[in-house]
Amino acid sequence: MNPADDAVGAARRPSDATDSARASRRWWDAEADAYHAEHGAFLGAADFVWCPEGLREGAAGLLGPVAGRRVLEVGCGSAPCARWLTSVGAHPVAVDLSAGMLGHAAAAAARTGIAVPLVQTDATALPFAAGSFDLACSAFGAVPFVSDSAQVMREVARVLRPGGRWVFAVTHPMRWIFPDDPGPAGLVAQMSYFDRTPYVEIDGNGSTTYVEHHRTLGDRVREVVGAGLRLLDVVEPEWPAGHEQVWGQWSPLRGGLFPGTAIFVCEKP
Repeated sequence: MNPADDAVGAARRPSDATDSARASRRWWDAEADAYHAEHGAFLGAADFVWCPEGLREGAAGLLGPVAGRRVLEVGCGSAPCARWLTSVGAHPVAVDLSAGMLGHAAAAAARTGIAVPLVQTDATALPFAAGSFDLACSAFGAVPFVSDSAQVMREVARVLRPGGRWVFAVTHPMRWIFPDDPGPAGLVAQMSYFDRTPYVEIDGNGSTTYVEHHRTLGDRVREVVGAGLRLLDVVEPEWPAGHEQVWGQWSPLRGGLFPGTAIFVCEKP
């Protein structure tokens, strides 16, 4: 059964590592087809789009020079970012927890002729040796969906070489206080910014079908620094003029008033 169809309600309740991983894998396996039917054209077959605001790595250059670099994409989904990286001369490896999403990645590789090594793994336990990569990136992958995102930071720091960058995009922490609504109802603060209780969707048996974990801006900074990384920048993309596409809670209305995405640019000393 599709977990999206099975969900009967949402709650704020704890979700540990096992519960979160089980729910995320089940959800994204079941939702992979629908997700790409809705968002595939926006993401592109071989394009690096950081966020619903449409910021592209080709324009932003947040990773710095990528040609010839070995790059890890964490939570790759169907891996359009990794294919773009390949097209500009990088050597990426793409990882994701979901077999359904990796199936779309393999199909897209066949369509485009751009092959990228794909690995199914949990982002909190990366199966790579220390110092294996020059760069690492994640565009809304893995970080919000695990209960211990600090461990993701430690794992990425471990597999990076000194001087390597780790750039990851997540929903802007301030969005947590608003309803997940792209319209006027999404402009009224209703929840505490300081409440870290996960957002959980449940089925009729009370089992978790979907989970996201909230961290404040300060939490994210502490996770980065605690992993031994240096924070270089926090990018908050503005909603571009003429961009009318609604993506979930992202919309021109909300995007014109407050940020929807935070991109953390980090470096391993």
